[in-house]
Amino acid sequence: MSSTAFAGLELGQPAPNIEGTLIDGKPFSLNSTKGKVVLVNFWASWCEPCREEMPAIETYLKKNKTKGFEVLAITVDKPTDMEQAKQIMRNYSFLFADKNQMNYSGYGRIWRIPSSFIIDKQGILRKNGLTGDPKVDAKLLEEIVTPLLLAQ
Repeated sequence: MSSTAFAGLELGQPAPNIEGTLIDGKPFSLNSTKGKVVLVNFWASWCEPCREEMPAIETYLKKNKTKGFEVLAITVDKPTDMEQAKQIMRNYSFLFADKNQMNYSGYGRIWRIPSSFIIDKQGILRKNGLTGDPKVDAKLLEEIVTPLLLAQ
């Protein structure tokens, strides 16, 4: 694995921008979310662990959205699975995007899913979804996101 695969993905460094169009047609740019803590989640409709972690993320989002927490879920589904992905997303209040409509090249190749990246209010990467345990649960959100939400 060459170090260029992780180019720009250093914890404590500015997170690369992600921009494009959400499924609902709205434009999105990670750079414009400064002042919020953002969880970027790469997932797929056929991925069991992806679907398992979503209810915990949704519960945390509902509790903390007013405090400046946002979730961007980017599906890596093939076009043929898009309908299923949309069905799943109806249960959640995440910002939802198709990988083909988003530019996330600064993150390199997303080689595992789920992969979640957490970016703080200053746009600094606090969790790299390509290293460590990929699973996101209530405990992880409390440990990583809650202090970031409280930080000024």
